[in-house]
Amino acid sequence: MDNLSLFTLKLSFVKSYISYIHQISMLKNKIYNYFSSEILKSFIIILFAFTAIAWTVRAVNFLDLIVDDGHSLITYLLFSVLNITSIATKFIPLSFLIALIISIIKFQRQNEMIILWTSGVNKLKVVNLFILISMIITFLQLIFATYITPTTLFKSRDIIRSSAYSSLDNVIRSNNFNDTFKDLIIFFENRTEEDVLENIFIKDYKSYIGNLVGKKENSNNTTIIAKRGFVDKENNKKLVLFNGVIQSQDKSNNIETVNFKKTEIILDNLNNRAIIIPKIQETPTLDLVNCLNNNSIKKNFECPNNKDKRDVMEHISRRLGMPIYIPLIAVICSFLLLSHNVERKRKVSIYIYFSISFLILIFAEIFVRYAGFSKIHTLSYFLFPVLLMPIIYFTLFTKLKKEKFN
Repeated sequence: MDNLSLFTLKLSFVKSYISYIHQISMLKNKIYNYFSSEILKSFIIILFAFTAIAWTVRAVNFLDLIVDDGHSLITYLLFSVLNITSIATKFIPLSFLIALIISIIKFQRQNEMIILWTSGVNKLKVVNLFILISMIITFLQLIFATYITPTTLFKSRDIIRSSAYSSLDNVIRSNNFNDTFKDLIIFFENRTEEDVLENIFIKDYKSYIGNLVGKKENSNNTTIIAKRGFVDKENNKKLVLFNGVIQSQDKSNNIETVNFKKTEIILDNLNNRAIIIPKIQETPTLDLVNCLNNNSIKKNFECPNNKDKRDVMEHISRRLGMPIYIPLIAVICSFLLLSHNVERKRKVSIYIYFSISFLILIFAEIFVRYAGFSKIHTLSYFLFPVLLMPIIYFTLFTKLKKEKFN
């Protein structure tokens, strides 16, 4: 064989080898993409299921907005929909844990793991893939917890605060001091089958109806007592009263009394008792950080004094610290990649590592409530997953190395 033929043969061999390596590389990439898509797909489905169930339960509780507070159906729907993000945020870590466990079990049952190992893929690379996916989920929860959820909760509160009630009939109840509206109490003893209200008592502390007697700006509070009345069907915010008396007290404590046979009260400018100042969970994360550092705050949020900022620190830790536990869960679940000759041991290991991961999530949820007690508690909450993850990863790395050599 001459030199040219030998060179041609070597060149052909090199091309074949490069082609083989390229095909193996493409196969590995396809497997990685397949694993990633399956885990993320399971995560989205599980998160959607948990969120839908929890949101349905909460939406039933929100029906009080219509039944008791008299808000419209559109207000109720908008308020309920905007609360979905807060529910989804809480279920992200648990959904990822279940999705990862289910995906690993599925890969093992379908012998896809064996195909992966026989193709020459290192198990440690699969572990790194799980960690990479967990980082994506961590980033997703950070966005939801720090920005999306506080914004949507604030908007839902703003919708309730700015919306008007739809009808008096949806608000007032018999034999009940109805105080849905701020500074106004409405009471009536009985409602007949013809929707006639009997023995009506109205107390106005803010001069909503003070213009019925004298000048409204001089009225301090007004009391109306009537034998009968009804809500106008054409104008659901008009109350028609019969046979009663109106007593109005001005700022000088002078009382003026007027008897009437019939009068009409239009209650279209009432304010509901919605909380005007945002709650902590509705406050932007930057405002909470500024509150903690005693800096100026943009939004209307009452920052506690220096001695009572536990709630502020707790919510900051919950938003920024809880996502850090997700990569720790990914590393713990990666122990399921270790080979088990006995099927029973493999099943037991699934329960063990799932239980450990689940207990860590419970620990994180409980411990975050104490994060605001002191700087040590806060630092411990953030450092626990950061310090524990390298230890567990090194332990897993050692076991995989031993498994490879054995």
